[in-house]
Amino acid sequence: MMRALWSAASGMKAQQAHMDVVAPNIANVNTTGFKASRVTFADMISQNLSGAAAPNGTLGGVNPKQIGLGMSVASTDLIYTNGSVQQTGKNTDVAISRGDGLFVVSKGDQKYYTRNGAFEFDAQGNLTIPSTGLYVQGYMANNGVLAVGGDNTTKIRIPAGKSM
Repeated sequence: MMRALWSAASGMKAQQAHMDVVAPNIANVNTTGFKASRVTFADMISQNLSGAAAPNGTLGGVNPKQIGLGMSVASTDLIYTNGSVQQTGKNTDVAISRGDGLFVVSKGDQKYYTRNGAFEFDAQGNLTIPSTGLYVQGYMANNGVLAVGGDNTTKIRIPAGKSM
């Protein structure tokens, strides 16, 4: 009796974990740069009541008898596939269409990573994420020379009147 209750309780717990992952997926279906998740389940240990038996002259083979003791969440995985790229008409809206790349944004010395490419320029010409104010990082050319690599990213800044 207790095995049956434990198995049912573990199934309800796993279903709750599944709903906890599916709900944000649905809620963020139109959120720019959102990456969905999925849950993978695994059997918990099973109890063997009897082992398998090979066929003999009078009987065929017999499968083992096992009682499952429930299930558990094996992992919650981030699905990193690309979403559909849509034309917005804004030249500051950008998307990563290949690979697992991320945009680097910053607040002071702290750097963050995002897939949200809905950028805008602020009053000083800094490229930002308007909802958070975080500065988009990149490599700025100095006298026509672009030094790429390392951790020398800076705020992307294009003063008013300059072309992109």
